[in-house]
Amino acid sequence: MRSLSRRALLRGGALGVAAAAVTGCAAEEPEPPRAEPPDPETVLLKQLIAGKEQTIAHYASAASAKLAPFRERHEAHLAELHRRLPPEAAATPAPAGGAPSPAPSGTPAPARKASLRSLQALERKAAALRPRQLDGASPSLAQLIASIGACEAAHALALSRPL
Repeated sequence: MRSLSRRALLRGGALGVAAAAVTGCAAEEPEPPRAEPPDPETVLLKQLIAGKEQTIAHYASAASAKLAPFRERHEAHLAELHRRLPPEAAATPAPAGGAPSPAPSGTPAPARKASLRSLQALERKAAALRPRQLDGASPSLAQLIASIGACEAAHALALSRPL
C-alpha cells in the first residue's frame, strides 16, 4: 500500500476546492430570460382575425353580387377585430393550432369556388364556435364575439333560403 505524501494530499485538496468553486460559479450564472406567455385575449383576437380572413376569402371566391353584403359584414367584423389588436401583437403571426395560415397576400386562398351550401356550413360552424370563445374574454370583447356569432347565425339562416 502506497502512502500519500503531504504534498499530494494538499494538491488533491486544492484541486477539489477549485472544482467546487468552478461548479459553484457555473450554478450562479443567471438563467436566460423566459419569454412572457402570450396574452390569452390577444391569442383569441389573432384566431378570430385568421378565421374572418378565411371567411372573406371564401365569399370572394363565390364571386356573386348577391353575396357582397355578407362579405361586407365580415369585413366590418375584421376591421373591428384589427382595431382591438394591440400594435405590438399585430406584427406576430397567429398561433399554431388556430385558423389556417394566410396566403402571401395576407388572405387565405380557398381551394375552389365556394358554393352557397359550403358558405352556409362555414357560417353555421363559426356561429357554433363563438359561445366557447366567450370564456375568459373581457366584457367588451365578449360582446363583440357574441354579436359576430349572431350575425354568422343569421347568415347561415339567410343562405338556406333562395337569394
